[in-house]
Formats: sequence, C-alpha cells, structure tokens
Amino acid sequence: MVSGPSMRGLCLLGALMSSPLVNAQEQPLLYLMPVPASVQIGTGRLLVDSKFSVASTGYTEPRLDRALERFLLRLSRQTAIPLSRKTGNSSKASLVIHTDHASKEIQELGEDESYLLEVTATGAKLSAVTPLGTLHGLETFLQLVEVSPDGFAAPAVTINDKPRFPWRGLMIDSARHFVPLDVLKRNIDGLEAVKMNVFHWHLSENQGFRVESKKFPKLHEGGSDGLYYTQEEVHDLIEYARERGIRVVPEFDVPGHSTAWFVGYPELASGPGPYEIERKWGVFDPAFDPTNERTYKFLDQFIAEMAKLFPDHFFHVGGDEVNGKQWDTNAKIQEFIKAHGLKNNQGLQSYFNKRLEPIVSKHGKSMVGWDEVLDPALPKDIVIQSWRGPDSLAAAAKQGFRGILSNGYYLDLGWSAARHYAVDPLSGAAANLAPEEKARILGGESCMWAEYINPENIDSRIWPRNAAIAERLWSPPEVTDPASMHTRMEALADRLEWLGLTHKSYHRQMLQRIAGPSTPEEFVALTTLASLVEPVKDYTREETATAEPTSATPLNRVVDAVPLESATARHFAELVGKFLAASCHDPAADARLRAQLTAWRENDAKLQPLAQRSFLVKEVSATSRDLSTLAAVGLLALDFVTKGQRPPEDWKAQQLAVLEQIQKPKGQLLLMPTPAIQKLVEAASAGGTCSSSS
Repeated sequence: MVSGPSMRGLCLLGALMSSPLVNAQEQPLLYLMPVPASVQIGTGRLLVDSKFSVASTGYTEPRLDRALERFLLRLSRQTAIPLSRKTGNSSKASLVIHTDHASKEIQELGEDESYLLEVTATGAKLSAVTPLGTLHGLETFLQLVEVSPDGFAAPAVTINDKPRFPWRGLMIDSARHFVPLDVLKRNIDGLEAVKMNVFHWHLSENQGFRVESKKFPKLHEGGSDGLYYTQEEVHDLIEYARERGIRVVPEFDVPGHSTAWFVGYPELASGPGPYEIERKWGVFDPAFDPTNERTYKFLDQFIAEMAKLFPDHFFHVGGDEVNGKQWDTNAKIQEFIKAHGLKNNQGLQSYFNKRLEPIVSKHGKSMVGWDEVLDPALPKDIVIQSWRGPDSLAAAAKQGFRGILSNGYYLDLGWSAARHYAVDPLSGAAANLAPEEKARILGGESCMWAEYINPENIDSRIWPRNAAIAERLWSPPEVTDPASMHTRMEALADRLEWLGLTHKSYHRQMLQRIAGPSTPEEFVALTTLASLVEPVKDYTREETATAEPTSATPLNRVVDAVPLESATARHFAELVGKFLAASCHDPAADARLRAQLTAWRENDAKLQPLAQRSFLVKEVSATSRDLSTLAAVGLLALDFVTKGQRPPEDWKAQQLAVLEQIQKPKGQLLLMPTPAIQKLVEAASAGGTCSSSS
C-alpha cells in the first residue's frame, strides 16, 4: 500500500476522467469525491443484487446499527433493489464491517477518521479504528456502486483513506434568513456524503436571533419574528449530526452584528434604544458596550446556558466587522478608552475579547472568532477563522494560534467550483510556514451567508460546488485537476438528490412559477436561457438592484432560480477550446457548435410571447435578445473560420463592441457563453491561425 494516491489510482481518477465511460486499459473509472488518499484497482467486480448483505464485527453501538440501516436504504435507492439484509454471520456477508473501538462520546477535533476498504469479486471488507472512519468508508462504498453490464456492482479496489485536515466544515447562516430544520438536516446529509465533519451554525445577526433562551427569553421573543429553534429542536439537530459523524459549532456574534440582541435587551448596547430587527443588508452601527459590566454578567449567564445546549468543545463568538460608530459617539466609552490606555476602537475590541475569552473557557469551551479577534495577548487555545485569506491565517499560526480558512470558500459569492477548488489552506504565506506552524492550520470551512437564500434555493447555492471544497480539505494536496473534479462532481450531484437535496429539482419548480401557464416550447426556451446565465458575482446584487433589497424581498426572480454556476456554459467553453486546439479542423466539434449556436439564436423568438404574460420573464427579455445576438456573432465567426476567410478590417472591433455590451449584467444576470464567443471572434480575425487563441 502506498502512502499517497497510487499512480494508477490517480490516473483513473484524474486525466482519464475526461472520458467518462471507459479508458484505454478498459479499467473502471471511479467517480469518487473526495479522492481517497490511496487507491489501487483490482480485477473484477462485486455484484450488488438482492442477496447483498452486511455484517459487523468488533466494536458496535446503536449509532453504527443505524448507519448500516441508512446505508442499505441508500444502496436500495441507488439500485432500486430491495435490500434489508443484515446478518450476524460475517463469513456469509457480502460486506463485512469491522470497527476497532468507540469514538469520543462528544466528538472531538482530530479523532481518527481513517478507514481501509477492500473490494474483491467475492466480497468486501471495511475496517476502521473508530465509527467515524466506518461512516466515511460506507460513503465511499456507495460511490463505488455503478451500473455494469452484469448488473449493479462495485469494482474490485483497495482504498486506504484518511483526511488531510481535521476540520472540514460548512457554515450556514440561519439568522439573516431563517432556515427550517428539515433543510438543515438534508444539508447535513450532504456533508456526510462528502466527508465533511463540522456544521458551523450562525445563529445571531442584525436580522435575527434564532435560538430559544430560557434564561433570556426576550432574545428569541423579540429578535426573531417568531422564527427560531427551540432548545429541543437544537438538541435534535445535534444528535442528527452526531449520527453522521458531524460536529455542530454554534456562533453567536458579538460585539457587532448584534442588533437582534438589543431588541429585547437594549441596555447592553453602546447607543440608546429602542431597537428593531434590521430588514436591510450590510454592516450596521449597533454593538455591545464593552465598558458595561452588565455586558459580561449577561454573556456569562447566556454562554453558560448555550454551553450546556451545544456539547461541542468549540464556541464561536463572531467578532467581525465592528464599525465602531456607536463607540465613537458615546462619551462614556471614549473616556473609558482613554482611561485604560486603549488608544482606539481596535484596542477596545481587544479589551472586550480578553474579558470574553475567560467566560467561554470557564464554561468548558474553546473560543473561535473571525480574524478581528486575533490578539497576541489572548490564550493560544482560541481558533481564528480567517475570512481575509491564507496570509492572515499564516500570521495567526506564526503567533501560535490555530486557524481555519474560509476566504476563498464563500459559496454565496457565486464563484465557480474550479475557483474554490484552487484555494488551499496552506497556500500563500502559509506554504512557507514551519512544520509545527502548518500543523496549527486545522482546515477550512465553506460559508453560506443568507442574504439571498431561502428554503427553496439554498441547496443550489451550496451544492454541488461545496463538494469541490470538501475535496480540497480531505484529499492529498497533489489532487488538483479541475477537469477530473468537474466530471466527478457532476456524477456526485446526481447522487446527492437521492439524499433529498433539491439543488437540481428546485430549478424546474421555480421556473414553472416564473413562467406560469406556458406551452412546452415556451418553457423549453425559458429553461434554455436559464441554463446559460449566472447571478452577478461577489456582493454586487445590492449595487445592481433597482430597489434596495430587504429580508422581506421575495426571492422569486430568475436570478434566484438559476444555479450560481452554469454547467451548460462551461461545457460550451470546453467545446470551443477543443475546436480551437484542433486548429479549427474538427468537423464534429464544428457541427456541435453550429447546432448549439443555431438553437440559441432562435430561442428568443420562442420566449418573447411568454415575456408578454409574465413580469418575471419580461425582466430577462433583454438578456434573451442578447443570447440571440451572441449566437449570431458566434455563427458568423464560425463561418469565417471554416471557410478560411478573413473578415473585413473593422469587423473584429464591431463584434467586440457588441460583446462588451452583452457582458454587462441585466436583471442581475450574466450571460456566461460570452467569453467563449469572443474566442471564436478572435480566431476568425486571426485568419485561420485559431490554435493560438485556445
């Protein structure tokens, strides 16, 4: 067994994945995500039929029994074969599972998550040190099972696997928009499927306080609009996550991002009340008063209550984006800053954190905070979550602090999966850290901030792109091929729907609402346009909005219904690249491009009648016309290329001017094939030397 991914395994999982059916050696292709640490391909396959059974040896517990029940249920869904066969006779079982010993009663950072999975044509064995490894190995087996000429089967393979980083998480913001419990649970199922092990639950914000407090009931009564989780529901979710090997880390943001706290307890704020829940987005002025002793008494009692409710060792206190305006205008606070030699507001926040950390520690927790909490005077037990980047993370590690990276993993920014995939916790300045400093970088977390999500579209904002981040945090650092990642991610996206995630099925439902009663031709035209656009990137929705968005703004537009990454546009760009790389002498690619562009050119005529009946479709009618124009430009460029004709002198400038206008967002949407069409224009203008444009 090799220590890293075997060369054979990497080949099958990497370059050959671009041919998704077979490879030159007729070896099975493994659609595994994340890529395991070590893969060795054997001979033959293990059939999964109605006789398939599982048995356990070694350590057992009710959680493992329930995991096997879930495993058989999911395997049955994948294959449509009724499966309920557990047996006590390991000599006759198709899959034998051996677990050495128990994991911690309360899951801890850094527990052994490794497993060994051996599949032959006659049977399979899964071995793990703890139930955590067993859970991961079961997920891998499920990913191995594919349809084959002989039936459903898992290829013969030996996988020796363990994670690269111990902290692999997803943060969901339930405060700006409330996220129902069932939605959170299905996303936790998704985390289990990609071997993530932390659910970071952002529970307080300017727009809402989302957990029942029996000690301070005005928190949830006044700060939630009635949308909060009872303590019983919180306990239920924590148990649900533990069953799947996932820790739940709560975040209650202080001293800023805290308006909802002050609706019920205005005496804790740095400025006079009364306060109301914020309905808009952004950074707001209200902040806790660090000079008020009642603040620390309150937080002591609150954290004591929440520490009992949330068993995880880590407790997130936020600490980010305090603009200091309330502190600046409060004479008592300014006098306190001078009297204590704190110099400025940053010094005051450091004072606050130095008072807060002992409270968190007193209740048995390690404090986690965003970059802004970093202070050399704080105990090294705290964890820094970096939204500023690897350099900031490296600076914390040099000072002796542990850290996790979130910069580059903000799913709500709408970046491509490939862009997230290229971000590594040990990149930048972190790459040059000493070994003991690198060990302080625990991993990372993707983040789903909630300004523009609701229960209907949240899954599509997380999946499947989150799987690329999961792979970056689990797999060996040399696993970096985006083509392989995309192929495996698309296969995983289909599998995730079996878990109940709605990242694919939601799309049609929302478009049907947008269209209303429509002909099949009209609806196909709408779905065609929707498949080629993406929402504007980063935090530009506010900048491009016709009216200031609020928490009450309906999320029912096309911009809310389309995925954050267009797979159709990406595939089109890949086809253009292939065509150009062949010096524009690939008849098959040419035919496919021409057919695609012709369909897009004609799409607007089919959509416009629907735009007259639906105000939501009318909003994207200009984008629809742009698609028709874009396709016409592409077809003209293809004609010049295939005929070997050089266009008129000013043609290129004219087309680039058209493309520049098309690239501008309309309806807060971007038309994604535009850059690929520009490559065709450049190739046509080069007069046949198109391979240089690829």
